[in-house]
Amino acid sequence: MSDLLNVTSSPHVRAKVDSSKIMLLVIISLLPASFFGIYNFGIRALVLILVTIASCVASEWIFEKIVHKKSTINDLSAVVTGLLLALNLPHTLPWWQAVIGGVFAIVVVKMLFGGLGQNFMNPALGARCFLLISFTGPMTSFTYDGVTGATPLALLKAGEEVDTMSMLIGKTAGTIGETSVIALLIGAIILILFGVIDLRIPGSYILTFAIFVLLFGGHGFDMNYLVAQLCGGGLMLGAFFMATDYVTSPITPSGKIIFGIVLGILTGIFRIFGASAEGVSYAIIFGNLLVPLIEKITVPRAFGVVKEKGGDK
Repeated sequence: MSDLLNVTSSPHVRAKVDSSKIMLLVIISLLPASFFGIYNFGIRALVLILVTIASCVASEWIFEKIVHKKSTINDLSAVVTGLLLALNLPHTLPWWQAVIGGVFAIVVVKMLFGGLGQNFMNPALGARCFLLISFTGPMTSFTYDGVTGATPLALLKAGEEVDTMSMLIGKTAGTIGETSVIALLIGAIILILFGVIDLRIPGSYILTFAIFVLLFGGHGFDMNYLVAQLCGGGLMLGAFFMATDYVTSPITPSGKIIFGIVLGILTGIFRIFGASAEGVSYAIIFGNLLVPLIEKITVPRAFGVVKEKGGDK
């Protein structure tokens, strides 16, 4: 077949920037949160990050060898999946459970559905939810400064006060990459400046969630409570780095805004009315399932196309 008619599966490259360059920018943008997580939690965080990335890359390479497909590990998507998954894990998680999560993310969520561009949900979040169900105890056990305790969101859920400044900086218990809002925002700015993402999804997501918390959080217009909800858990990590995933988010401008609104409402429902203090992962996965419907109702009508009347053609 002529190269002029080379048909490929999504995502389709429409500019000089290819998938590997985009993934490299995502990796660079995640470095501030990664470095702070290592500083905050020590060598175990570094080991977990390296192990999870290695398990994701190895899983993709081995799977493609088994099914005799061309290796795609050079596109760096497996590295991004491994890094995102690691940042969503507590640093105390046993390494072998992180390996299981990496294998699940790549083989079950990504490769069995056709590889990059074919998966219907974010692989890292799919693996995180799988690990939460399979290893609930280790996945919900958090240690900070050698003391095991509740996360700020869990304390809020119990009606206790939290230090919002510590949450902003990141000197709190939590997963490796979710604690420092400052580090995450630095990474988000990198993605925005290089045009990897825009503010439609994260902006509508965070704004909708903030409005939901003010209306239904039970604390009225308590700004301290609102800031704690915004800084706590995986909201910033999810809004800027996972909800904006090209494959599992809408491509239409209005669809992105609707998607963000849906995520904000779902996160608010899970956090305020659910049994768990967190809800970002489940909200994004549920939102991923709605993407085909969102795109169907927001796709622009082709210019010059009109609705047929009766038997006219």
